[in-house]
Amino acid sequence: MKINAAVLEVLGSPLLIKSIDAPPLLPGQVLIKILFSGVCRSQLMEVKGKRGSDNWLPHLLGHEGSGIVQEIGKGVTKIKVGDEVILGWVKGDGLEAPGAKFKCGDQVINSGCVTTFSNYSIVSENRLVKKPISLPFDIAVLFGCALPTGAGMVLNELKPSTDLSIIVLGLGGIGLSALMALKALNIKMIIAVDISDEKLALAKQLGATHTFNSKNHNIQQDVHKLTDGGADRCIESGGHVATIELGFSLIRKKGGKVLFASHPPDGEMIKIAPHELISGKSIDGSWGGSTIPDKDIPIMHNLFQKSDAPLGSLLGKRYKLEEINEALDDLEAGRVFRPLIVMEHLE
Repeated sequence: MKINAAVLEVLGSPLLIKSIDAPPLLPGQVLIKILFSGVCRSQLMEVKGKRGSDNWLPHLLGHEGSGIVQEIGKGVTKIKVGDEVILGWVKGDGLEAPGAKFKCGDQVINSGCVTTFSNYSIVSENRLVKKPISLPFDIAVLFGCALPTGAGMVLNELKPSTDLSIIVLGLGGIGLSALMALKALNIKMIIAVDISDEKLALAKQLGATHTFNSKNHNIQQDVHKLTDGGADRCIESGGHVATIELGFSLIRKKGGKVLFASHPPDGEMIKIAPHELISGKSIDGSWGGSTIPDKDIPIMHNLFQKSDAPLGSLLGKRYKLEEINEALDDLEAGRVFRPLIVMEHLE
């Protein structure tokens, strides 16, 4: 079977579009017809070589998508041929299968347990979740990474009471997902912080009660004045050491907490004054919002349906697979919230 795929061969270089040959399925593997793939900042970091050395080159990429099951390997029981599914990087129920090894001539092309930058993909059973019937395939992509992480940080980890003041710092897919979850929970003070006026305007539409552009404000002074000494919580997803440190400066002493899901370049370190920790501030990282996909995705879908959250506003420009390098460049430059790759198939 021939598959059109974007292949990373050299770190820091554009992805190459290749026609590759799919191997037979191993136990626990599932062949998926990919309809849509998202493009996440962590994938951008990987392409740019900012996540450290890569021993698997050349390989496929992508970890959030939606599609239809075409074939299942031995031992797969959670799904069947014809099921509509969400592909995500967070482990769920089912078998853990190794990444498939594709061929392009004599070249072996590696893949992980889930990849989505191709019109078909071989995926481990435990990286798949059945798509809710009422959920459109394009919106479903968000449940592969952005929503489980952002909404998961709110629902599974912070579990905030409505009277808390909460900052969302960094308004990409994860930050906006967290913001919509806060809105759905009726949090009274939701403070959005970013360097993009366009993103801040969207945050206001999605439920932020206050917005600050950190380029144009004395942000610490403004937030401390608004919150009488600092916010109760900060959800940070700006992707930089500087934004993690900024978030820590915006929370209050005696109980303020930063929860971050950033992926700063490998080797960079955050700096925090020890006295701030002694004074009662805390900081923690989030791994996928502590989401358990098979349990939590239906819960999140129902929550956003009931709150009438405009999930489609998180999706940005649509691209063909052949335009994936343009999508990566647009994401890096901040020209798009969440690029969406629309796959083509020869029936």
